[in-house]
Amino acid sequence: MQTVPNVSPEELSRFNSLAANWWDPDGESRPLHDLNPIRMAYVAARADLRDSRVADVGCGGGLLSESLRRAGARVTGIDLGEKVVDIAKLHLHESQLDIDYRVQSSAELAATEAASFDVVCCMELIEHVPDPEALVHDLAAMLKPGGRLFMSTINRTPAAFGAAIIGAEYLMRMLPRGTHHYAQFLKPSELARLLRHAGLELEDVSGLGYNPISRKAWLGRITAVNYILSASKPA
Repeated sequence: MQTVPNVSPEELSRFNSLAANWWDPDGESRPLHDLNPIRMAYVAARADLRDSRVADVGCGGGLLSESLRRAGARVTGIDLGEKVVDIAKLHLHESQLDIDYRVQSSAELAATEAASFDVVCCMELIEHVPDPEALVHDLAAMLKPGGRLFMSTINRTPAAFGAAIIGAEYLMRMLPRGTHHYAQFLKPSELARLLRHAGLELEDVSGLGYNPISRKAWLGRITAVNYILSASKPA
């Protein structure tokens, strides 16, 4: 069992600093608001969420967690950012939803509730952790046999460097500078290899398109910048 949390203190501090404005659709979390409906539709098209047990790993302030709950899932949302988890819990007073939010690591959840979840979601997290392979093994351990994993992240390409770092952080200033580190981006083939090593079977990889000016997001075949995938645990 992993004893050291798979998190960078600098990353934790950065995301905690965004907590207060997490639910502002025009704030620094704006891209998450714009991408959330597309990510949610991708999950809902590939998994029966009603009354399913779902883990949202790296839940942040709860955007995806609340969408999953509205679709009928029983949701456990975990994050190591205490401030963002506080915001997620606070927003439940407005949304009137019941979600089990915890300040907890993926390793802790995998150890205490192994093979307990029908669906595991991990969106825009793996590019921020020091040990991506350990995270994928944690996610696989949480899944019941026959369960499905959904992940989204950023490809390691010149196009992604231009869009996610130069464009979003420096030119349009949509994200704080230093939010992303190019060396930590994973190509789909690299993430697919980590999934195989964890005993999972890759089912689909789709591109996530996003126009920050029109604020439109879409699924497609081009994975050069953002992509989303589904994988399953053999029954």
